[in-house]
Amino acid sequence: MNGRAWSRPRRTCPDWCVSRNLNCRAEHGYPGAEHRAKPITISNPGAGSAVLTRVRTAGGTEYAEIRLSATLPADEHAARQRLAALLTHLRTLIGPAGR
Repeated sequence: MNGRAWSRPRRTCPDWCVSRNLNCRAEHGYPGAEHRAKPITISNPGAGSAVLTRVRTAGGTEYAEIRLSATLPADEHAARQRLAALLTHLRTLIGPAGR
């Protein structure tokens, strides 16, 4: 024993972290904790809405968390077409895996 107290290495929050200077668990090194930005919401009444949040894991990986709600047409065929279009556009946005 050397008489020194054990402590976790100090981390800093990015400028966009909503918990910055409060009680950010990622800043204190908790396993599985994340830095999270304030969510941005867009909506089109009657059509749908989307919520976008920037996230950084404790390991440094950043990603966009997206929650999407889209109204579907009452007609089954039209609803399936809308779903197919959504999948196509989402696949394009996500793109190939990063390297």
